Amino acid sequence: MPTGPGLDRPVLTRSRHGGMWARASGGAALWARSDWGLVVAALGLSLIGALLVYSATRHQSGTAYLARHLFNTSVGVALAAAVTRTGYQWLRAAAPWLYLVSVAGLVLVLTPVGSTINGSHSWILLPGGFSVQPSELAKAALCLGLAIILGERIDRQAQPDARDLLLAVVVAAVPIGLVMLQPDLGSALVLGALAFGVVAVAGTPKRWLAAAVALVAAGVVVALTTPVLSDYQRDRLTAFANPQADPQGIGYQTRQVRIAIGSGGWQGQGLFEGRQTQGGFIPFQQTDFVFSVAGEELGFLGSAGLLLLLGFVVLRAVLVAARAQDAFGRLMASGVAVWFLFQVFENVGMNLGIMPVTGLPLPFLSYGGSSMFACWLAIGLVNNVHLTPRRR
Repeated sequence: MPTGPGLDRPVLTRSRHGGMWARASGGAALWARSDWGLVVAALGLSLIGALLVYSATRHQSGTAYLARHLFNTSVGVALAAAVTRTGYQWLRAAAPWLYLVSVAGLVLVLTPVGSTINGSHSWILLPGGFSVQPSELAKAALCLGLAIILGERIDRQAQPDARDLLLAVVVAAVPIGLVMLQPDLGSALVLGALAFGVVAVAGTPKRWLAAAVALVAAGVVVALTTPVLSDYQRDRLTAFANPQADPQGIGYQTRQVRIAIGSGGWQGQGLFEGRQTQGGFIPFQQTDFVFSVAGEELGFLGSAGLLLLLGFVVLRAVLVAARAQDAFGRLMASGVAVWFLFQVFENVGMNLGIMPVTGLPLPFLSYGGSSMFACWLAIGLVNNVHLTPRRR
């Protein structure tokens, strides 16, 4: 049976007596070799997230949000399984096309097809009450796009040259620019951090990295001082520093979040027992501020446990990247690790009042189909790299 890079999936042949058995045993071997620590940790986070979402919404909506969160998790797991079973070489070949599809989605959302929710023209409404946020799926697509561009030269034992880096900047700038037009600064920052991490892992000279940091800082200043963002979004970004500036709006929300987390103590007030959460004092708590449910009802110990579980997912992605058989897999898994790490830091930071409110969900825990699908797609990508044997 042929082996080698990209031919890690069993080559199954149908014999007269054993064709079905060969296919079944090959599939079983594939799942047996999966990174089950990564998968179980992500599934555990999704199920804990279902409890937190239910706690935040049960008095207003009954089990509606719980059912939808579990449905989103089921679809996400199915997507991860499909990506896991995809041939590694096929994934490499499809990477540019998947990136272009994601860019098309970002363009489409800016047309009349897109819808505005909470000040961002970031959504495409679908039949049946469903919606999709292309900027979430663009995160997985950017991991693929950057990995295919920068990985080729690295596999030839050479560092990416100026042309490769310029192309990588363009590939990252296109979705970032389209997301900023929505405008959605939070997702743009995640895409920027993801791109920076992948470019750094690719061996980019430090002077280029310093220039990239300066460019991002300049972009944030422009976003805060020009009409790029709406007044609502600008208030969300600055309210963390001074909640009293808008005591009835964004300032009220951030103040209630701090009260909820502060009242949790070491062990919390108990699941479904948090006064702020059960009283409905925190708007949209099931999305941006689901961590405040954990802080109030599970306390410091429960919240720390969630952070350790999230950190474990990031660590597994880093280890898979370190063991990858080629640069494409290493860069793709590294992009997922940076994406999750930055998004967790930003979301938890805005819940604690040390980072601006950007509307980013907490991976696997926050309510939202697009975010859940994107996170599980990322799990599938990392598991795909894990299943590909290293070159000998």
